[in-house]
Amino acid sequence: MNASAKQTDEHTPRPPGFRATARMLFRELRGQRLRYFSAMLALAVASLLLYAGPLVVQATLDGVVIPGAADGGELSAASRLTLDALGGEAFLRDNVWVAALAAVALTALAGFFTYLRGRWSGQAAEAIAKRVRDEAYDHLQRLPMSFYKNRQTGDLIQRCTSDVETLRLFLSQQVVEIGRALAMFLAPLPLMLSIDWRMTLAAVALLPIIFAFSLVYFLRVKSAFKLKDEAEGDLIATIQENLAGIRVVRAFARQDYEIDRFTEKNATHRRLDRRLYVLMARFWSASDLLCMTQKAAVVVVGGVLVARGELGVGAFYFFLTAVTLFTFPLRMMGRILTDLGKAIVALARLRDILEEPIETDLPHERHADLRGGVVFRNVGFAHDDGQRPTLSDVSFEIEPGQTLALLGPSGAGKTTIVELLLRLHEHDTGRIELDGVDLRDVRRSSLRAQMAVVMQEPFLYSKKIRENLTIGRPGATEEEMVEAASVAAVHESIERFERGYDTSVGERGVTLSGGQRQRVALARALLQEPAVLILDDSLSAVDMETESMILSALKDRRAAHTTIVIAHRLSTLMHADKVVVLDQGRVVQVGDHETLIAQEGLYRRLWTIQNEGVDEARVSGEGSDHG
Repeated sequence: MNASAKQTDEHTPRPPGFRATARMLFRELRGQRLRYFSAMLALAVASLLLYAGPLVVQATLDGVVIPGAADGGELSAASRLTLDALGGEAFLRDNVWVAALAAVALTALAGFFTYLRGRWSGQAAEAIAKRVRDEAYDHLQRLPMSFYKNRQTGDLIQRCTSDVETLRLFLSQQVVEIGRALAMFLAPLPLMLSIDWRMTLAAVALLPIIFAFSLVYFLRVKSAFKLKDEAEGDLIATIQENLAGIRVVRAFARQDYEIDRFTEKNATHRRLDRRLYVLMARFWSASDLLCMTQKAAVVVVGGVLVARGELGVGAFYFFLTAVTLFTFPLRMMGRILTDLGKAIVALARLRDILEEPIETDLPHERHADLRGGVVFRNVGFAHDDGQRPTLSDVSFEIEPGQTLALLGPSGAGKTTIVELLLRLHEHDTGRIELDGVDLRDVRRSSLRAQMAVVMQEPFLYSKKIRENLTIGRPGATEEEMVEAASVAAVHESIERFERGYDTSVGERGVTLSGGQRQRVALARALLQEPAVLILDDSLSAVDMETESMILSALKDRRAAHTTIVIAHRLSTLMHADKVVVLDQGRVVQVGDHETLIAQEGLYRRLWTIQNEGVDEARVSGEGSDHG
């Protein structure tokens, strides 16, 4: 099993038992239970009317058209009441058309109530599906970052789309069909028994076998659908990942590899989907055989009784019609149970998301107007229990309006400090303060609204540049937007586009260069006017001249916010008020550029290495020019 398959198994919940399933489905019906009750009531009326038509025909045949054809002409109480309701035997003998008209009218009325059943159940299912889809999306927006650490985006998309659709189809069609199957079977039983008990036994003889067969099939299909659903999620995840990284695929000429990978996932999905359809084909063919055998039993027994004069032609017609009417919905129990199995798996996968605890504001947490003072006191943090701490005993301070630089090799803990500051994770030990207030006493929404982060790989929406810039501050004026873009050294680039700020950037900003995306993201953050501005290696794709312009503009605005800069180029960090050097999750040096360059340590070694690289590049360039 490959890694993605293991990952899918790890996060696919085991379908709940019958009672838990019933409770889950009943809970999902909230707000629409009256509609479902009305649909059930309409279905019950439709079922009675469907049998009333054949009963009219039976009573007319045995009581009027061919009287005395069976057992001395004795009619059942139901048949006698039907004849009386139609005007009596004498009236019908001269007006047989009344019986025909009544049968047609009853069938049409049954169709009308069936329409009401479909309309009400469909409306309820659509409303529930919309609510579940909204709930899932809203819940995903509020889940902590730890939830997404080992989750595939494609699998989450599949749960919010395909699984919701599976649930909708079950609620719109099969929930009410369960009631229909029971009503269609139970409604005629008293009538059948009152007419002839022998024919009744013949009509229901194979029903226990049909039902048992449907139950066995349900258990097999539920397992098969679970595997197929997981494979579909894995397939969607592969497509999403490939399209999101299409530039990397093209850059490394990995098209053939990605096509082969997709083909493998698609083949697995097709194999499991085919297995599901093979099971369905076997069920339908076997259930067809059983249902036809059941009808054949009615024909044989009824034919013998009619030939002996022990059963009327009308009664035989009624039994033949009744067995046709109730064997189909009972045969459909297999389909209902199949869709129930699918709905159970889909609902369990949705509940796996909806039951995850979300980030919530605790009673002691409050809104805070930040000025930008940050203090870390002996902070420790590990991403997973039992693993080596990502941060150990980290301490530093920043005054409002100052610039702090974080430096260190990959994995030193720089980005983790930012994530803790944003409360994307909660620190394990120590204390983090904002303007003297414990970080855990500040609401996450309040905290993040006053901080702006520009990542190394910024995310831009598939919208206009103007809309991307104003996401954090929708009411910003044109002048404020231009000012922020100018500080980020991207205004002139935007103006060169044919449509300027109304240029659409494509998905993830694909129409912009890496440097342009970073600068647009920086302008977006500046427009927000945050108390704390965090630059997480966000100028790595910008040339040194442009970087110098941006840093100079930020320096002129330093009183507007506290700035935390993460970068690997020391030229980016040398103007910071304080540099914190990290190594393996610990603070190894603290000071400004001049202080750190004067002492032995990691900072000076990196400075020497980078300066030697610059000098060699300069010499190489001069030699090339001379040549």
